[in-house]
Amino acid sequence: MYHLRSGCLRMGFVLFVAFAFQSALGQSVPNNPVPATPQPTTPPAYQDPLEQPLNLSKPAAPSPAPAPVPSTPALPAPNPVVPVPPSAAPTTGLIYQTPPPNYLPAYVDPQQSERIDELGSSYIPVDSPIYPMAMRLYSLGYLDTAFIGMKPWTRRSLLHMLNEASADIEDYGSDEAIDTLSKLRAYLLAEDPGPGFQRGYVTGVESVYSRLMGVKGQTLRDSYHLGQTLVNDYGRPYEPGFNNVTGFTSVNEWGRFSLYARGEYQHSPAGPGYSLALASSLSCSDFICPFASPNAPQDTIPYGNTGVQNPFRLQEAALSFHVLGHEISGGKTDDWTGPALGGAFGWSNNAENIYSFRINRVEPLNIPLFSKIFGPIRYDFFVGSLKGHTQPNDPWVHQEQVSLRPYRDFEISFQRTVIWGGKGHEPVTLHTFFRSFFDINDTTAQEKESAADPGARFTAFDFSWRLPFLRRNVTLYTDSESHDDVTPVSAPRRAAFRPGIVLSQLPYLPRLELRVEGFNTDPGVRPSMLGHFQYFEDIQNQGYTNKGFIFGDWAGREGKGGQAWLTYHLSGNEWVQVEYLNKKNAKDFIAGGTTQNQFKVDVLKRLRKDIELDAWVQYESWKAPIYKTGSQSDTVFAGQVTFYPKLHTANRFR
Repeated sequence: MYHLRSGCLRMGFVLFVAFAFQSALGQSVPNNPVPATPQPTTPPAYQDPLEQPLNLSKPAAPSPAPAPVPSTPALPAPNPVVPVPPSAAPTTGLIYQTPPPNYLPAYVDPQQSERIDELGSSYIPVDSPIYPMAMRLYSLGYLDTAFIGMKPWTRRSLLHMLNEASADIEDYGSDEAIDTLSKLRAYLLAEDPGPGFQRGYVTGVESVYSRLMGVKGQTLRDSYHLGQTLVNDYGRPYEPGFNNVTGFTSVNEWGRFSLYARGEYQHSPAGPGYSLALASSLSCSDFICPFASPNAPQDTIPYGNTGVQNPFRLQEAALSFHVLGHEISGGKTDDWTGPALGGAFGWSNNAENIYSFRINRVEPLNIPLFSKIFGPIRYDFFVGSLKGHTQPNDPWVHQEQVSLRPYRDFEISFQRTVIWGGKGHEPVTLHTFFRSFFDINDTTAQEKESAADPGARFTAFDFSWRLPFLRRNVTLYTDSESHDDVTPVSAPRRAAFRPGIVLSQLPYLPRLELRVEGFNTDPGVRPSMLGHFQYFEDIQNQGYTNKGFIFGDWAGREGKGGQAWLTYHLSGNEWVQVEYLNKKNAKDFIAGGTTQNQFKVDVLKRLRKDIELDAWVQYESWKAPIYKTGSQSDTVFAGQVTFYPKLHTANRFR
């Protein structure tokens, strides 16, 4: 476990974090012919009458009869132009003499002049229905500038993707694609006020939601060992009985700054946990023995009665500043590092978000010469602390990701995650951070036990590929991660994999989509690994978790299985989805192994333009002899109503 070679990924990635200097943002407005004696004209398109220039020329004496049409043409006939305010109009803080910066299409020559949008923008949560809508367009062969293995996207980065794809969709898209584009544009209406205007400030409550959920039967909620009944749910509490989540999201954008907040009240009833014997057995298998203070209780082991849970949590809360295509932020933000739907090895929303400092290249970057071969690039970096660890306590984590799009249908991504530090092992300082960041050497057992430990290092690789000649029908992808290797590509036998395929249009049923994924976190490098490989580390015994839940792929340690989704798209933002899941944990890891089978039906429907209903029912049968004898089952009924108020905006003339 000590031959850690993944440091080779170190910040060769940092090479890509060099900011691309953009060319000048402004340019003169083209001179348009204006008659020497202006006739009465219609105000410029989209101009707010309260903000019209005050010194517009007017006829000296209005005629009682309609003014005759001039005998000589007032405007050049062949080339009509968009009307602009007369040049004599005074310039105020609300009127701009140059057009706003435009987003550079990702596939133009990088040698050309680039102008990057300078406005800040908040992130879209990864559990938002916006992503399934956008991914539907992608799987249909559109949205070519999207990096699907790097989420979240910002509101404005999505706007730029839609701007690039809109002409193709409107000219050649199906009714469904056009409808989806329209619904996504409506969602971003505050970001795109229309021709002649630039976004000013945006503020207000974006959504208010409440989820009512009933659970019948005993569930699983131990992603680090036996498994989870509810996955990719931010580590929210749930137990048999009535559960509730009620929350809001708030968007606030002004100039280069943005502030996003998402707060929730979460309720779950008390529930039974593991017995002392089971908790002790699992703890000792993690090299934390005995199961006693200060290592009891542990967030990774649901021991004893949980008690009623009624916390209020900030699921997301981040202040960001936009500069040269980057969002530099501090706070809690979502992350999803992979193209799969069921999980992401590097990072997902299976656990509660961490507080972190983040630098994210949210717009594609074209590097001269490099992008001629490898295409546009995006990169992301964040660092923050993990909670719920006791041995050692309060370690930190940093993650780097670099994604390339060599051509419009193919994307590859490399990630590196390092967990280091913690009380009782080594301090978290700039010195230990840079050592974990740059160390490229294997480590000995003595180094691992000392303050010279560079940390637990994991690397991930993923790709997605819309197949040639079938780019509107078939997408292949794979996510993978390894421990102690430079990259999963260099040692595939030692890597965990989640491959998948999307058939976006079934024969004679263009609105029906089939997606299938498999996963394997039990590579056959030796007959038995006792759960001590994927997501585990000899020093960081509680491994890849935050507040008890794995923050990567919920498949966890030594698991195998698959998922399938059949989705019928009723409209651009409505669908019916049927899901099946099967998962098994190895018997050498959990005595007797575990087995889970789930069936789920989900309906997303708009009751009104601004009210959305998401209702679903899930049936699960599971076996975990180490916990409960015989076959167990549970049923989950849930309904979430979301209200989308209108955001307050103040747009400006360009």
